Amino acid sequence: MRTLLQRLTGEDAIQLLMRLGLLALLIFWTFYLVRPFVTILVWALVLAVALHPAFVLLANALGGRPKLAAAIFTAINLAVFIGPAAWLGMGAADGIKDFAAELAAGELTIPLPPQALKTWPLIGAQLYELWEQASTNLRPALYQVAPYLKPFAGTLLGLVGDAGVGAVKFLLSVVVAGVILPYGPQLVAAGRGFLARIVPEQSEHFLDLAGATIRAVSQGVIGIAVVQALLAGIGFKLAGIPIAGLLAVLVLLLSIVQIGAALVMIPVIVWIWTDKDVTTALLLTFFLGIVSILDNVLKPLVMGRGLTTPTLVILIGVIGGTLGHGIIGLFIGPIILSVAWELAVAWIKTDAAPLPAVVER
Repeated sequence: MRTLLQRLTGEDAIQLLMRLGLLALLIFWTFYLVRPFVTILVWALVLAVALHPAFVLLANALGGRPKLAAAIFTAINLAVFIGPAAWLGMGAADGIKDFAAELAAGELTIPLPPQALKTWPLIGAQLYELWEQASTNLRPALYQVAPYLKPFAGTLLGLVGDAGVGAVKFLLSVVVAGVILPYGPQLVAAGRGFLARIVPEQSEHFLDLAGATIRAVSQGVIGIAVVQALLAGIGFKLAGIPIAGLLAVLVLLLSIVQIGAALVMIPVIVWIWTDKDVTTALLLTFFLGIVSILDNVLKPLVMGRGLTTPTLVILIGVIGGTLGHGIIGLFIGPIILSVAWELAVAWIKTDAAPLPAVVER
């Protein structure tokens, strides 16, 4: 750059600097204008990439009518979001509000075990005693810790307040994804041309890797977690649990970060057996048991090659995405960070690959 400026005359250098300044101003202004829509566009692109294989099959089944297939997919996604997802989301918002209010007031407690637990054969008395000790011993500790948890309560209330905006962004993203789907080949060609200017030798590989990672995380992690949370929420509602929506969100989070839903399911099943009759408890236990292992059954089918992204990267994406972009960031964060991780690893492996030996003749 310095050599180029030395070769230019004073007037040419001034013109070059003015052009660069105008270009920087144009880029900054463009980013400033589109910044409110970045999360919508990113989630719409993620949905389009995730749904593209099924979209192609549907378009071919409809006789090569991509716009009709995109309209059908958009209607299905809107029905799922407006129906059960909104129902559980409203329940989760109420549960989070109550939980945050208890944190702010310092009244967070663990309820005492029901007396019916003592009547269980073999393990009833021991389980009742453990539950009672946990409730009695942890209650003073929670009172002491409660003042330090008040800032966390404010963060929770902020997330609940952002839920309405996040819901609107979800709806817009679904609509935008439906518009994008028919133009998949053009977008792929544009992405290939962009990567060809940055990594000419690896543009095809990086584009395929990015698409495969987006589909693996969105379908095998986010998608399965959403299905598992929706089914778990239905089971919790049928069981009459007051905080069914909040527990369904916990199932969603635990499934996304690859911990599993058993941490929520086991206490819920124990509560069901203390509150319901044998027939109802048996049916709900069977249903929730199937839901709890659903990810172990579906993930090998959806992700044939498995997920190579570390769990810590997904966890950071969940936390950072939620704090940075609200509810919609809960889904965008792990996907974007997983793509960045996979591309960075592929780039490092490419640069670290040994050069082929030159054979002298």
